[in-house]
Amino acid sequence: MERSLSTTLRRRPAQVAALVVLALAASLLLAACGDTVGYTKASSGDRIHGKELFKQGCGSCHTLADAGTTGTIGPNLDYAFLQSRKDGLGEDTILQVVRDQMAYAVTTPSTGAPGMPRDIFTGQDADDVATYVASVAGLDASGQIIDPANPPKPTQPGSTDGKTVFATAGCTGCHTLKAAGSTGTVGPNLDEAKPSKDLVIDRVTNGQGGMPSFKGQLSEAQIQAVADYVSSNAGT
Repeated sequence: MERSLSTTLRRRPAQVAALVVLALAASLLLAACGDTVGYTKASSGDRIHGKELFKQGCGSCHTLADAGTTGTIGPNLDYAFLQSRKDGLGEDTILQVVRDQMAYAVTTPSTGAPGMPRDIFTGQDADDVATYVASVAGLDASGQIIDPANPPKPTQPGSTDGKTVFATAGCTGCHTLKAAGSTGTVGPNLDEAKPSKDLVIDRVTNGQGGMPSFKGQLSEAQIQAVADYVSSNAGT
């Protein structure tokens, strides 16, 4: 979700209502071009499937405690929706915002920061992701609004299989790797770069540029496993 999202969602309900009207007008204009999504019902989305898709395609860019992701390229979604939760905006409103951000993503922000790929998920998959994010963003494990002074800590995924770690840690959303079936373009194309195991370990552990550090999110064994997987499969 583009960085202006967090600013927009901190506005008070009256201001948000005005923004909704403007968003509706924009949607009508887009509809004339055949490029719009309709109203998404929460009941139409599969939260469990949405969580898995989020970890695969969004987690390397966004922090979301429930998903165990700590990406820093895009906004921290727990904090982006925190004020909306406090202002009493319902889950349904957050769902529509997330769904629209996927359909009408800002791919080239004026700030020069990496943009969000448009239609990273579409159709039912996008509905599932939006439903999942709306159900957990800004909330702790007990369903209460998170305390910024004591934020929840993302949990580490348990697998030490390199391919599984690559998929669940969010690498597929940023990198192209044929062996993993991923076509992300935010980060380097790993098939072209063919990084060594030592380089993968360093980048995953410490991060660089737009790539966040996964130290603390992944265990040492998981970092070793994903480095083995990437270095042995890149370019094959």
